[in-house]
Amino acid sequence: MSYTSLAYRLPKWLRRHVLYFEALIEESVSSFAAELPENARVLDAGAGEGQYASRFHRQRYVGVDLAVGDAGWDYSRLDVVADLTALPFRAGVFDAALHIVTIEHLPEPGLALREIARTLQPGATLLIAAPQDWEVHQAPHDYFRYTRHGLTYLLETAGLEIVALEPAGGYFRLLARRLLNGLQFFTGGVRWLGFLPAALLLVPPALVLPLLDFLDPDRNFTLGYICMARKGR
Repeated sequence: MSYTSLAYRLPKWLRRHVLYFEALIEESVSSFAAELPENARVLDAGAGEGQYASRFHRQRYVGVDLAVGDAGWDYSRLDVVADLTALPFRAGVFDAALHIVTIEHLPEPGLALREIARTLQPGATLLIAAPQDWEVHQAPHDYFRYTRHGLTYLLETAGLEIVALEPAGGYFRLLARRLLNGLQFFTGGVRWLGFLPAALLLVPPALVLPLLDFLDPDRNFTLGYICMARKGR
């Protein structure tokens, strides 16, 4: 069991404290869904197991994924299995789209964003979450990490205007997360014997460090970004 799995068992306020990026994503998706009108057509580009489908019960949600990211995932709830660089939809069919921690898994992210933009009608919004400092995951399908400038370039090249770009914390939240990542090396077999000592060493500073995040207003050290973009009219 990973420390992330353990963290999801914590009270909500504490879970948000230690899984800050995940919490921001959840909150952003919920707000995004709440602000969309009823029956709006929503594309989830890189839907995975469809974990956000229930947030869009008032809208017409379509989950799309290539279904190759994680062999242990259940892709049976996808509406469409497709490459995001060649979506099987006509131009301008969707009123909104989300693209959550998927862009790092795309070997051609610029092509995928242009294709997503093609399927959006003018004025439609795209919610995207992208990592900047994150461990390798879903290997070998893990290709890139993104700065705010890289995201801006890709989105604007795809014909999308940045509406908001929020970093997921700064240096001290990043450092806290990396300390907690260390717990993964004390799981499995005899390694569990070292888990408690490691937790006593790593967890207390990891809980305190986010309180110092105000010292990094530039947020050049960050876990990732939540971005809202809009297709030009």
